Amino acid sequence: MFGSATQAAAITAMNVRNMRERFASSIVALIGIAGVVTVLVGVLSIREGFRAALDYSGSPDIAIVLRGGSSDELSSGFGQDQARIVMDSPHIARDADGPIASAELYVIVDVPMKSTGTAANVPFRGVGQNAPKLRKNFRITEGRMFVPGTFEVIVGAGAAEQFEGLVVGNTVRWGTTDWRIVGRFEDKGSVSESEVWTDATVLQGAYNRGNSYQSVRAKLTSADALTAFRDSLSNDPRVNTKVYSESAFYQEQSEALRVMITGLGFGIAILMGLGAVFAALNTMYSAVSARTREIATLRALGFGSFPVVISVIVEALLIALIGSVIGMLISYFAFNGIRASTLNFGSFTQLSFAFTVTPELLLQGLIYALVLGFIGGLLPSLRAARLPIVTGLREL
Repeated sequence: MFGSATQAAAITAMNVRNMRERFASSIVALIGIAGVVTVLVGVLSIREGFRAALDYSGSPDIAIVLRGGSSDELSSGFGQDQARIVMDSPHIARDADGPIASAELYVIVDVPMKSTGTAANVPFRGVGQNAPKLRKNFRITEGRMFVPGTFEVIVGAGAAEQFEGLVVGNTVRWGTTDWRIVGRFEDKGSVSESEVWTDATVLQGAYNRGNSYQSVRAKLTSADALTAFRDSLSNDPRVNTKVYSESAFYQEQSEALRVMITGLGFGIAILMGLGAVFAALNTMYSAVSARTREIATLRALGFGSFPVVISVIVEALLIALIGSVIGMLISYFAFNGIRASTLNFGSFTQLSFAFTVTPELLLQGLIYALVLGFIGGLLPSLRAARLPIVTGLREL
């Protein structure tokens, strides 16, 4: 008699040939699986896009210095003298212009979103002349850099795409000042692309900030110098600081949103997955019922119960596989690269990012679909295997 594997292959081939007779129920299950994969990958692509924006922003040899006890720039602040002490550290890299560091501050301005017309919080950052050197992929793509000491600004590509009026040549009024947009910049999708920049001293005067800053960003002599840099500032009684690597800072800032999006994505997927499992169960139970005589005849001819179980599960997995491929294609072409913005809980400003559908996400969608298919095929397969031969043959 045939081996179990050969028997299972023969029954599976027969099942596949007969799928046309169960076309309607198979399509329902397939659409259900495709929908689950599309939603799961689509929602998690938000998380991946957000993560990509922050990963591009973080560099291990860039340090961000805040006031001691602060966890974000909004709650931080120190004077010009303290900022100068930080930037004079021997652990900061130097070039012909001096320490590669930038004392920075930012305010929040309201700018209408293109998609809804409602006002959203946009970070308006005052930077030093070395700020572009501290963003590893910074480049001006339109117009020019602002002139220090003037009411000129440059806008990030993400902000320009998401918000109204941020066009080179426009003049916008924020606070009591008219600001002229003279340039647009990119930074490989990093957080900086969601910001508007101007000269720090000009921003201080426009918003009555005196000589205060909120952070110092500095390029270290090496990534290994972070600990020594942190210790030297901790031991200096003139300053009270908290030092992060840029990578660690953005990871901490984004953690709450990442957890929320991941939970939302899998929560929706689980709820939709239940519906897809029921659809698969219905399809496979219908298949088993329609083939009661065939299964009984095969078992009477010597086919074992195990090959019957395998054949039903393989059919369910095949439906899940086709549905997952459809869902992956839909999610990739529908979501990948779409620009959006969300609230960054760390700064309470809008962060622009692009939906990112990665191979890892597609693999997660495939695995989830196959798990649903396996569950949907398991119970019907056990029913088929336990079907008494005599009962099945009575259907003849």
